[in-house]
Amino acid sequence: MTLPALLRGRLRIPVVGAPLFIISNPALVIAECTSGIIGSFPALNARPAERLAEWLAEITSALAAHDCAHPDRPAASFAVNQIVHRSNDRLEHDLGICAEFKVPITITSLGARREVNDSIHAYGGIVLHDIINNGFAHKAIEKGADGLIAVSAGAGGHAGVQSPFALVHEIREWFDGPLALSGAISNGRSIRAAEVLGADLAYIGSAFIATTEANAPDAYKETAARSAAGDIVYTNLFTGVHGNYLRQSILAAGLDPDNLPVSDPSTMNFGSGRDSAYKAWRDIWGAGQGLAAVKAVVPVAALVERLAREYAGARAAP
Repeated sequence: MTLPALLRGRLRIPVVGAPLFIISNPALVIAECTSGIIGSFPALNARPAERLAEWLAEITSALAAHDCAHPDRPAASFAVNQIVHRSNDRLEHDLGICAEFKVPITITSLGARREVNDSIHAYGGIVLHDIINNGFAHKAIEKGADGLIAVSAGAGGHAGVQSPFALVHEIREWFDGPLALSGAISNGRSIRAAEVLGADLAYIGSAFIATTEANAPDAYKETAARSAAGDIVYTNLFTGVHGNYLRQSILAAGLDPDNLPVSDPSTMNFGSGRDSAYKAWRDIWGAGQGLAAVKAVVPVAALVERLAREYAGARAAP
């Protein structure tokens, strides 16, 4: 499997820092890219909408300055996540701004749309679409996505329920293009395992919550750093779509995480949950099952250094 240069080049380890709603900001993306992994953020994090251009200017300027100062280790590419569901009334605006800046990689979520992919391809960008099963994978490629992000069981936020073994196998039976794997990946051994399964890249989100650059409350970071798989609750209550959340944040909201009601999927809210009594992602904190490998809040550079060391050890193992 051959990755396009935008995905292959300049990587220290085969990792994408996943876009984290509210949490991912320019500081986090810049730190990820300059540490040697693909950094990303959701376009909707830049609020109001006019701020998106400011964020892209900050990121592109900082990465260019890094490349000039460190020609021996240039920064990796970055990505912007676009929610392409029809409820996103910012999509056309945000796509236009990203086209102006020629954002190299776009991660699309919640619906595959050919016209969106065409608009990104028009300026030379690459589209990776996240999916939770093989059926959605077929639809994404049929509608023009260049690659896939397989969101398997255990991933933070809006996660799927399928084993990564089953999901990657089914996709690789027919698709030999770029494939990233998400789901409880938070150490170098799991990055290597993703490659062995057949993925090109590991897609890591939750581990980056507990970094100094992340735009998360200190309590959120500290909770992530002392949590494990048993602290994760899978529910659709907060947005109408099933996702994984930290048990402690649900308890803090006065709810019983073991007896949550089921939400009506027609009430889908992919933003902050502002129309709900429970503020998903602000008060109800998303996270995945791989947090046991996260022991402390550290700078991004230190986290990537750990991942790179562990990954090198896993590759060298017999």
